[in-house]
Amino acid sequence: MSRSLLDQLRSFPNLLTLLRLCFIPFVISSIMDGRYGIALLLFVLAGVSDGLDGLLARSLGQKTRLGQYLDPIADKLLLSTLFLVLSTAHKIPWRVTVVVLSRDVVILVICTLVYATTPLRDFSPTIYGKANTVAQIATLGLTMLREFAAFPWVILLKRAGIWIVFGLTIFSALHYVFLLGLRLRAVAERNVAKAS
Repeated sequence: MSRSLLDQLRSFPNLLTLLRLCFIPFVISSIMDGRYGIALLLFVLAGVSDGLDGLLARSLGQKTRLGQYLDPIADKLLLSTLFLVLSTAHKIPWRVTVVVLSRDVVILVICTLVYATTPLRDFSPTIYGKANTVAQIATLGLTMLREFAAFPWVILLKRAGIWIVFGLTIFSALHYVFLLGLRLRAVAERNVAKAS
């Protein structure tokens, strides 16, 4: 018997995910006020909560269907919002933010269409998608750190991070679409085999 939505919301890992969503306006307001130290601290706390909710969901046996959707949504909202705000503040080039947001929109639209029109239900992220997320997190952190600790190594790593995110975002999007094509072909072949 599936747990009710309210029961799923009350699970501790999902409450942590909701807390992470609550961090977003405070991180934004800190950046807009030029308080990058506070913004970075909140960003790190959000990252810690992200790690904790997954760990607790597994160790406490509190994995829920809601959590499977809510966790990546919270991550994407936090990262996408930070790219937008930091580009508005001229700390990250707009071309990078446009590529990051475009990738998410394209993948969302394609997966929604595939979900609605085919029996395919495997939309798990690829290793390149995960690497891209790690690169985005590191670059956002370095961008905020750069504003109050402009050490040469921070500046260098931030620049490298921006280029890595730019390239990896494009590559991971193309790879995901290619992989989705392979999954669709496998589903079609299974259907043909069953029919014959």
